[in-house]
Order: sequence, then C-alpha cells, then structure tokens
Amino acid sequence: MPKRREKLCSAQTVALEHAILESEYGAVFEPEDIAHLTAAFEAALTRLGLVDRKDPLTTTVAKSIVRLARAGERDPQKLCDEALRILGK
Repeated sequence: MPKRREKLCSAQTVALEHAILESEYGAVFEPEDIAHLTAAFEAALTRLGLVDRKDPLTTTVAKSIVRLARAGERDPQKLCDEALRILGK
C-alpha cells in the first residue's frame, strides 16, 4: 500500500510542477511533444542544408517550430513545412 501512495504523490507532484511551469513560462511540452518538435527541427535543418548548429538560422527555425507548437500544432511534418514557409524557404 505505501508504494501506491508514493506513486500517487509522485503523480500529483508532477502535475503540480507542470501547472507551475505552465503558469510561469506558458506552454509546457510533454516528452512526446518534444519528440515531435525535435523531428520537425531536424527535418527543417536537413531541408535547409544546415549542419552548423551555431548558424543563427538554426535558432530561428527552432523558435518558429516552438511558436507553432504553442499554437497547438504537433504534427512534425506540418511543423517543419510551416516553419519553412514562415521563413520563406
């Protein structure tokens, strides 16, 4: 029985932390969301031919993808396509 209580408390703690982060910083992404954003980012960099992560355009791509995800999009292909469209690429 104590283990169940620990899990419940842990789940409640995670939910509380998530709520606090969201109130402080806006949208908080779940691990699955982050995987989708990462896939979109990598695909966009590949399509742009960017290999240098220090290139300022990589930051611009990342910010565009995050903005789109904050607006609700989670499909990696759509995130990639729309980010490139926004950048005029």
